[in-house]
Amino acid sequence: MFLNNSILGHRRDLLPFRGNWLFIPSVMTIEVRNFNELGTQELYDILQLRSEVFVVEQNCVYQDLDGKDTLAVHILGIKNGKLVAYTRIFTPEVLYKEASIGRVIVRKKERKFGYGKEIMEASIKVILDSYGNVPIRISAQTYLLKFYNSLGFVQQGKEYLEDGIPHILMIKK
Repeated sequence: MFLNNSILGHRRDLLPFRGNWLFIPSVMTIEVRNFNELGTQELYDILQLRSEVFVVEQNCVYQDLDGKDTLAVHILGIKNGKLVAYTRIFTPEVLYKEASIGRVIVRKKERKFGYGKEIMEASIKVILDSYGNVPIRISAQTYLLKFYNSLGFVQQGKEYLEDGIPHILMIKK
Protein backbone atom coordinates (compact mmCIF):
# COMPACT_ATOMS: atom_id res chain seq x y z
CA MET A 1 0.00 0.00 0.00
CA PHE A 2 1.36 3.42 -0.94
CA LEU A 3 1.34 6.02 1.83
CA ASN A 4 2.48 9.58 1.34
CA ASN A 5 3.85 12.20 3.72
CA SER A 6 0.66 14.24 3.80
CA ILE A 7 -1.26 11.26 5.18
CA LEU A 8 1.46 10.23 7.62
CA GLY A 9 2.70 13.62 8.76
CA HIS A 10 0.90 13.33 12.11
CA ARG A 11 1.78 9.68 12.78
CA ARG A 12 4.53 9.20 15.36
CA ASP A 13 4.58 5.42 15.00
CA LEU A 14 5.81 5.45 11.37
CA LEU A 15 9.23 6.62 10.28
CA PRO A 16 10.72 6.83 6.80
CA PHE A 17 13.21 4.01 6.24
CA ARG A 18 14.95 3.26 2.93
CA GLY A 19 12.08 4.52 0.82
CA ASN A 20 9.43 2.72 2.90
CA TRP A 21 7.71 3.36 6.19
CA LEU A 22 8.95 1.60 9.32
CA PHE A 23 6.38 0.95 12.05
CA ILE A 24 7.68 1.86 15.51
CA PRO A 25 5.17 0.87 18.21
CA SER A 26 4.69 3.35 21.01
CA VAL A 27 6.47 2.52 24.21
CA MET A 28 4.58 1.60 27.35
CA THR A 29 5.70 3.46 30.47
CA ILE A 30 5.28 2.07 33.98
CA GLU A 31 3.81 4.09 36.83
CA VAL A 32 3.62 2.90 40.45
CA ARG A 33 0.96 4.25 42.81
CA ASN A 34 -0.35 3.57 46.28
CA PHE A 35 -4.15 3.68 46.43
CA ASN A 36 -4.26 7.18 47.92
CA GLU A 37 -2.02 8.42 45.08
CA LEU A 38 -4.42 7.33 42.35
CA GLY A 39 -6.36 10.12 40.71
CA THR A 40 -10.08 9.76 40.06
CA GLN A 41 -9.52 9.21 36.33
CA GLU A 42 -6.76 6.64 36.97
CA LEU A 43 -8.98 4.67 39.33
CA TYR A 44 -11.84 4.80 36.83
CA ASP A 45 -9.52 3.59 34.03
CA ILE A 46 -8.27 0.70 36.19
CA LEU A 47 -11.77 -0.44 37.14
CA GLN A 48 -13.00 -0.03 33.56
CA LEU A 49 -10.13 -2.16 32.17
CA ARG A 50 -10.61 -4.85 34.82
CA SER A 51 -14.33 -4.99 34.03
CA GLU A 52 -13.70 -4.99 30.27
CA VAL A 53 -11.42 -8.02 30.44
CA PHE A 54 -12.34 -10.03 33.54
CA VAL A 55 -16.12 -9.58 33.43
CA VAL A 56 -17.03 -8.95 29.78
CA GLU A 57 -14.28 -10.62 27.71
CA GLN A 58 -13.91 -13.64 30.01
CA ASN A 59 -17.66 -13.77 30.69
CA CYS A 60 -17.06 -14.05 34.43
CA VAL A 61 -19.46 -12.40 36.83
CA TYR A 62 -17.56 -11.82 40.07
CA GLN A 63 -17.08 -9.15 42.71
CA ASP A 64 -14.06 -7.19 41.45
CA LEU A 65 -14.33 -4.52 44.12
CA ASP A 66 -13.12 -6.75 46.93
CA GLY A 67 -11.94 -4.16 49.46
CA LYS A 68 -8.28 -5.00 48.77
CA ASP A 69 -7.40 -2.16 46.38
CA THR A 70 -6.77 0.21 49.29
CA LEU A 71 -4.08 -2.20 50.58
CA ALA A 72 -2.36 -2.66 47.22
CA VAL A 73 0.38 -0.98 45.27
CA HIS A 74 -0.92 -0.40 41.75
CA ILE A 75 1.33 -0.89 38.70
CA LEU A 76 0.03 0.94 35.63
CA GLY A 77 1.23 0.44 32.06
CA ILE A 78 0.53 3.63 30.10
CA LYS A 79 0.81 3.98 26.31
CA ASN A 80 -0.08 7.24 24.56
CA GLY A 81 -1.80 8.46 27.73
CA LYS A 82 -4.04 5.38 28.00
CA LEU A 83 -3.99 2.52 30.50
CA VAL A 84 -3.08 -0.63 28.55
CA ALA A 85 -1.72 -2.93 31.28
CA TYR A 86 -2.11 -3.25 35.03
CA THR A 87 -1.34 -5.31 38.13
CA ARG A 88 -1.78 -4.82 41.82
CA ILE A 89 0.76 -6.06 44.32
CA PHE A 90 0.65 -6.76 48.03
CA THR A 91 3.41 -6.77 50.60
CA PRO A 92 4.21 -10.00 52.41
CA GLU A 93 1.78 -10.81 55.25
CA VAL A 94 -1.03 -8.63 53.86
CA LEU A 95 -2.95 -11.36 51.99
CA TYR A 96 -0.49 -14.26 52.24
CA LYS A 97 2.85 -14.92 53.91
CA GLU A 98 4.43 -14.19 50.50
CA ALA A 99 4.25 -10.97 48.53
CA SER A 100 1.64 -11.34 45.79
CA ILE A 101 0.69 -10.05 42.36
CA GLY A 102 -2.89 -10.08 41.14
CA ARG A 103 -5.35 -8.63 38.64
CA VAL A 104 -2.73 -9.03 35.89
CA ILE A 105 -4.26 -7.54 32.79
CA VAL A 106 -3.43 -6.24 29.31
CA ARG A 107 -5.98 -4.59 27.05
CA LYS A 108 -6.92 -7.08 24.29
CA LYS A 109 -5.70 -5.03 21.31
CA GLU A 110 -2.34 -4.44 23.05
CA ARG A 111 -1.43 -8.07 23.83
CA LYS A 112 0.74 -8.57 20.76
CA PHE A 113 3.40 -6.12 22.00
CA GLY A 114 4.73 -8.07 25.02
CA TYR A 115 3.17 -5.76 27.59
CA GLY A 116 2.11 -8.69 29.77
CA LYS A 117 5.73 -9.66 30.30
CA GLU A 118 6.73 -6.03 30.76
CA ILE A 119 4.08 -5.29 33.42
CA MET A 120 4.93 -8.53 35.26
CA GLU A 121 8.67 -7.78 35.20
CA ALA A 122 7.95 -4.29 36.53
CA SER A 123 5.73 -5.74 39.29
CA ILE A 124 8.41 -8.26 40.29
CA LYS A 125 11.02 -5.48 40.34
CA VAL A 126 8.86 -3.29 42.59
CA ILE A 127 8.48 -6.20 45.03
CA LEU A 128 12.20 -7.03 45.03
CA ASP A 129 13.25 -3.37 45.35
CA SER A 130 10.72 -2.69 48.13
CA TYR A 131 10.78 -5.91 50.18
CA GLY A 132 13.99 -7.70 49.23
CA ASN A 133 14.32 -11.20 47.84
CA VAL A 134 10.96 -12.54 49.10
CA PRO A 135 8.80 -15.27 47.53
CA ILE A 136 6.03 -13.98 45.26
CA ARG A 137 2.65 -15.70 44.97
CA ILE A 138 0.17 -15.57 42.10
CA SER A 139 -3.09 -17.29 41.29
CA ALA A 140 -2.54 -17.84 37.57
CA GLN A 141 -5.14 -18.70 34.98
CA THR A 142 -4.13 -22.20 33.86
CA TYR A 143 -3.81 -21.35 30.17
CA LEU A 144 -1.01 -18.91 31.10
CA LEU A 145 1.14 -21.53 32.88
CA LYS A 146 4.01 -21.37 30.34
CA PHE A 147 3.99 -17.57 30.39
CA TYR A 148 4.39 -17.47 34.17
CA ASN A 149 6.96 -20.31 34.08
CA SER A 150 9.03 -18.09 31.76
CA LEU A 151 9.06 -15.45 34.53
CA GLY A 152 10.34 -17.94 37.12
CA PHE A 153 7.03 -18.97 38.72
CA VAL A 154 6.58 -22.63 39.64
CA GLN A 155 3.27 -24.46 40.00
CA GLN A 156 2.26 -25.39 43.55
CA GLY A 157 -0.44 -28.03 43.89
CA LYS A 158 -3.31 -28.87 41.59
CA GLU A 159 -5.56 -26.81 39.37
CA TYR A 160 -8.62 -25.26 41.04
CA LEU A 161 -11.57 -23.10 39.99
CA GLU A 162 -11.61 -19.44 40.92
CA ASP A 163 -14.79 -17.66 39.85
CA GLY A 164 -15.45 -20.54 37.43
CA ILE A 165 -12.06 -20.20 35.67
CA PRO A 166 -9.26 -22.81 36.04
CA HIS A 167 -6.32 -21.44 38.05
CA ILE A 168 -3.03 -22.68 39.48
CA LEU A 169 -1.20 -21.43 42.56
CA MET A 170 2.35 -20.44 41.56
CA ILE A 171 5.34 -19.20 43.55
CA LYS A 172 8.51 -17.40 42.45
CA LYS A 173 11.34 -17.79 44.96
